Amino acid sequence: MIRTRRRTRTRIATVGAGALLALLPTLARADTAYPDPQEITGQEIIHDPTLMRLKNGKYVAYSTGGIIGARLSDDRKHWQDAGNAFAAPPAWWKDYSATSDPWAPDLIRRDGTYWLYYAVSSWGTNHSAIGVATSASGMPGTWEDRGKVFSSEKTDPYNAIDASVIKADGKLWMAFGSYWSGIRIVELDPDTGKARPGAQIGHLATRPDLPYAVEGPEIVRHGRYYYLFASYDACCAGTDSTYRIRVGRSASVTGPYKDSTGKPMLEGGGDLLLAGHGTFIGPGGQSVLSEGGRDTLAYHYYDATDSGTPKLGLNEISWGADGWPDVR
Repeated sequence: MIRTRRRTRTRIATVGAGALLALLPTLARADTAYPDPQEITGQEIIHDPTLMRLKNGKYVAYSTGGIIGARLSDDRKHWQDAGNAFAAPPAWWKDYSATSDPWAPDLIRRDGTYWLYYAVSSWGTNHSAIGVATSASGMPGTWEDRGKVFSSEKTDPYNAIDASVIKADGKLWMAFGSYWSGIRIVELDPDTGKARPGAQIGHLATRPDLPYAVEGPEIVRHGRYYYLFASYDACCAGTDSTYRIRVGRSASVTGPYKDSTGKPMLEGGGDLLLAGHGTFIGPGGQSVLSEGGRDTLAYHYYDATDSGTPKLGLNEISWGADGWPDVR
């Protein structure tokens, strides 16, 4: 049974799909410049994946769909449906989502405990919240919800979705955001995993004109830099999606992030890492799996040979002599 349903959320209700696509630039690189995702088998339908190898040796992938959909694998190549992270949705989700269908989870391991961050919201609004759950094993069905981490309201210029959590310089940070002015960052309390009361909200990436269209951050450390991977343009429209993945870097987790030309991501910068090509449409919703000195870019794409169904994409990240990432 397939538990992940295709998501077609609309981020800004006042911008129609046709008008949105008309605002988006064409792809800057030829199709042949991008590698196809590595071949996988089994349960490959997924959206907004976050992956990790657990202490029991299994790989787990959590995703948008269901009550946080789950997949398990022994080798990262063959995936099996493993149900959902939660047996039932926590009651507080109803304050932000009528469907209890959380978005864009982020899985980390810290101090021997697994922490699963996720967003609850409704399409076309920034009345949103990011929540967190903990587990000793990280396996589906073992999660204990810890409640709300951070929220946004219609009066806020940002949207509390798409969390990415990283420990840097002895502090815990969470990047987040979407079409509402792009990517933000806030410090978390390491004891609770929640936003520190009164913490300042930093700004990492945006675009100078509507509809902004920067979301889904993922921050990773490589060498002496922090790298911000983000999804640009239009998600969640099947084969009409124009999602693509860009990246910038900074010596500080709080920015400023710039691309390889020196253009700030707060001014629309960002090196193009992966875009749609051939039958692989709209790659985005990315995360990075790091293990054994090897980094893997995980993302979803829409399969043009399968009615635009969202599927799991995996590509190895290679780091150039100049420190910039590429995919293969």
